[in-house]
Amino acid sequence: MATRVLQRISNGLYLANNMANSAGHAVILSRGLAVSSTRYNEDSWFKSLFVRKVDPRKDAHANLLTKNEESNLYKIQFHNVKPECLDAYNKICEEILPAIHADKYYPCELVGTWNTWYGEQDQAVHLWRYRGGYPALTEVMTKLRENKEFVEYRKERGKMLLSRRNQLLLEFSFWNEPVPREGPNIYELRSYQLRPGTMIEWGNYWARAIGYRQHNSEAVGGFFSQIGNLYMVHHLWAYKDLQSRENTRNAAWQHEGWDEVVYYTVPLIQHMDSRIMIPTKASPLK
Repeated sequence: MATRVLQRISNGLYLANNMANSAGHAVILSRGLAVSSTRYNEDSWFKSLFVRKVDPRKDAHANLLTKNEESNLYKIQFHNVKPECLDAYNKICEEILPAIHADKYYPCELVGTWNTWYGEQDQAVHLWRYRGGYPALTEVMTKLRENKEFVEYRKERGKMLLSRRNQLLLEFSFWNEPVPREGPNIYELRSYQLRPGTMIEWGNYWARAIGYRQHNSEAVGGFFSQIGNLYMVHHLWAYKDLQSRENTRNAAWQHEGWDEVVYYTVPLIQHMDSRIMIPTKASPLK
């Protein structure tokens, strides 16, 4: 009898212990699920800061950002010249580039040509416009291959260069089209490498921002790349001198809304660069 009682007590204690362990495991499991759920929600919230939701679009970004009624294509060239050859390089450019610009046989225009003053040294920058887009570019390149003077110019130029690169650009619809300008001026080319997928967002902010930067007629042109380094933006500005540049840029902060534009566009940038440039004698932008 005593044995059976002790056995029942033992069985009861074992059952109670199992139930307690099960309850403990359930609490632990419940807590684990709660913690896991909290961490999931926190991770989702944290990731949402960096994962941008993009609305589906039915058109290319280029068509949404450009002046659709015009089909201007731009080419920007960066030539790194041997230091001892810069004067000779400028001279042969002055002999050939304006002639091409003035000849109606070629459907292109020389927008501007500069030497870099601050930034990369011993560098020449040329900006061309092709009215008619890619067909105009192709026509010009085909005709220039048959131009003996231009072929000779390229041969001589090649002896003076350390490296060269170019990009094909389109112009933002909300920027001015570059037109000849009287001088003397200095020019700033600000180049921005954007994060992929942010060009529309950049354009939306700068469509407002350009209104804050027109008071001293400093805005010359704004472009984005189509071929070459992609998601690249170039803003071209003109100033009387470096102090005028400083004053004009500081004055922008006095306009309500400029700080917001800067705040929201800076995170879109991967890399940025600034060149201060001096027009050469051949440049329509003086």
